[in-house]
Amino acid sequence: MSETEGTKLPLSSRLRMAREHAGLSQGQVAKLLRMHRPTISEIEAGRRKVSVDELAKFAQTYDVGVGWLSGEDSHMTGALGGRIELAARELAKLKKDDVELVLKLLRTLRGMEGKAK
Repeated sequence: MSETEGTKLPLSSRLRMAREHAGLSQGQVAKLLRMHRPTISEIEAGRRKVSVDELAKFAQTYDVGVGWLSGEDSHMTGALGGRIELAARELAKLKKDDVELVLKLLRTLRGMEGKAK
């Protein structure tokens, strides 16, 4: 995604994108933020406004900058953005079979995370 495209995304889309990058479900976010899951769905659909306090909590939960979420910044900031870029660079160096193995490992880890909570 280019810088220009990134700035055109509405808050609702950025919140959904950040949640997905964080590997969290709407239900998990709702529990973390003490909200109802339908509230998260309404926010991500753009049918519910987000308060300044809520925006700060989302940014902290997703490890991104408030500026990126609000569209003021074209780059995902915080540790999450850097880790994703680093992971993508490292994955690009792997052979196709190794990438498939890493993806399988990630799916397994995500399944284990859900069971641990």
